[in-house]
Amino acid sequence: MKSTKINRIDVEIDGLTNSIRNAISGDIFDTEIIILTTKSLNEIKKENWQFDWKREVRQSDRDVYKLVINKNDKIIQGLLSLSDERDHIYMHLIENANFNKGKHKLYEGVPGNLVAFACKLSFEKGYDGYVSFDAKTSLIKHYEQTLFATHFRGTKMYIDNYAANRLINQYFNK
Repeated sequence: MKSTKINRIDVEIDGLTNSIRNAISGDIFDTEIIILTTKSLNEIKKENWQFDWKREVRQSDRDVYKLVINKNDKIIQGLLSLSDERDHIYMHLIENANFNKGKHKLYEGVPGNLVAFACKLSFEKGYDGYVSFDAKTSLIKHYEQTLFATHFRGTKMYIDNYAANRLINQYFNK
């Protein structure tokens, strides 16, 4: 039997912003989240990403979304892989573009924006905002504090209706 590798969410939530914020100027930029298709795979430059997103897009059980600034959809700020579990949304992977990581990042709020989108999608599908994921052990407390996620057991975590509403209100109620 083939073993399935569990990806653990390993992204720092650098702050909950209103959309994304330029880390240098503080300017806020409206964003949109667009499904990434096999036809748009050429937009993913391997040097900008830690994970193999081309492989992720080809997985039949999930959808990959890209976060871009409005009217600038060729520069991907972050990526998110989700699957519909028929009663909640599961986050497989989430990642900032390399230029949005570390001390000299260009934009803040990318991961929070993507997680809020997963919650919004959960509501749209009738799952009351529930989103689950496996977290890197060292980030469990961080996700409890920043995303108001609940630690279930082991590395499993979930975002409930209350936490999902908080995130959606932060990012999508303008």
